[in-house]
Amino acid sequence: MKIFKKDALEVRIYDDRVAMGSAAAEMVGQRINELLERQETVNIVFAAAPSQNEFLAAVGEQPVDWHRVNAFHMDEYTGLPGDAPQSFGKFLREKLFSRVALRAVHYLDGNAANLAEECRRYRGLLEEHPTDIVVLGIGENTHLAFNDPHVARFDDPFWVKAVKLDKDCRRQQVNDGCFATIDEVPEYALTMTIPALFRATYAYVIVPGERKARAMDCTLNERITQRYPSTVLRRHPRAVLFADKESMPNC
Repeated sequence: MKIFKKDALEVRIYDDRVAMGSAAAEMVGQRINELLERQETVNIVFAAAPSQNEFLAAVGEQPVDWHRVNAFHMDEYTGLPGDAPQSFGKFLREKLFSRVALRAVHYLDGNAANLAEECRRYRGLLEEHPTDIVVLGIGENTHLAFNDPHVARFDDPFWVKAVKLDKDCRRQQVNDGCFATIDEVPEYALTMTIPALFRATYAYVIVPGERKARAMDCTLNERITQRYPSTVLRRHPRAVLFADKESMPNC
């Protein structure tokens, strides 16, 4: 393992995805237990993507009192059936939420009749349950959640909003094997914004795989700018980035 810092961001590089996911899960589990020693519940926002598979498999095995954890997810497609295999809510339910006895799970509804009202509803939940921990990925285009470069705002006045996905983001969903063609990928989604994600006291960022190498290079070496949304991670005071050698080949 190699550890270094880039601005405020701690970076940890592991030999492979399994080691990376296990280490991230252990750190998150320890943080949950530490928080539960001084507060009644812990609120966690989870990312949903294949990049999170190893972490989600391992974190569910951590010795945590999940009965005291409230779970959220950070984005969801609009117009996709709730039981579709590509639904992020369904993904997290299968990978983690159905495996541990959580206090509550709060899902974003991409099929709500009024999406603006759904965004307000979810913001209300986030205000009621301030985020202690956020677990993120980084997109191939450096997006955080679905804050693609053309819609990312570091000073966004919204906490949750509807966005149009750019082509690079939609192409990633095909690269990840979630859809067969880009035409099948929804064009719109709901997403927590960058200010909402950054309200988390602790941020853990999990980014394996060679297709993320360019995004990781931009994250660490470009100036902090909305053109590369993930660069803002270098400003979070308690963020740790977990990578493997494929996503960080030059380190």
